[in-house]
Amino acid sequence: MIFFYLFILAGIWLLLYMYIEAHRNRVIHDSIKIDKLPKSFENFKIFFISDVHKRVISEKIIKESKNADLVVIGGDLVEKGVSMQKVEDNIKLLSTIGPVFFVWGNNDYDVDTKQLASTIENEGAKILDNANFRIKRNDDVIDLVGINDTSLGFASLDDALKGCRSSCRILISHNPDISKHISREDNIQLVLTGHTHGGQIRIGPFGIAKRGGWYNELTHTLLVSNGYGATHLPLRLGAPSQTHLITLIR
Repeated sequence: MIFFYLFILAGIWLLLYMYIEAHRNRVIHDSIKIDKLPKSFENFKIFFISDVHKRVISEKIIKESKNADLVVIGGDLVEKGVSMQKVEDNIKLLSTIGPVFFVWGNNDYDVDTKQLASTIENEGAKILDNANFRIKRNDDVIDLVGINDTSLGFASLDDALKGCRSSCRILISHNPDISKHISREDNIQLVLTGHTHGGQIRIGPFGIAKRGGWYNELTHTLLVSNGYGATHLPLRLGAPSQTHLITLIR
């Protein structure tokens, strides 16, 4: 009988631990080398957050990321049942860091997309829907390229790259699968993604989706973020909740 109670206690402890892992407010600090980074963008900082889902963004991660130059939301800002008031509050908070850019994820289509887009833009954030935005510093420029969700068939890398002239391009995609379609001619050095939640629940090396982390691809560096929120059950194991403060170096 004692083993039964120990088993029950262990199960409760595990569920509590998984709940805590899913609600962490952690900022991962990384410095990423980009060979073609213009001199003026040395130490340029990007705060990257993906897969917010139902979470309310904590002021703790905002305070830790106050020195970022801009904010990128890598899709799945919402899911079914999330109110536009929560979206508005989250965007307002992120906007205290700097200019906010957003790309569509698959779960963003669970809600009224016109209402979501309107709410995002009314708070001053810019949606990169197969489009790009040129960022200037002194006489130097880099291109921030945003692509729509690949899993729903809305992505167009050709459209997203139209008008890009710089030799340094950063691609934002909700789904890391876009990495397979990037060629050397696209001049993309850095790709920031989420979507997989790092597998969300992993047993050692085993998980249902791609592990979060940095990957050195043939033509670019790829980030797969575990994401900030969780889908379905608010539980994580071996893939804790995270956001990222990325410093670009030459």
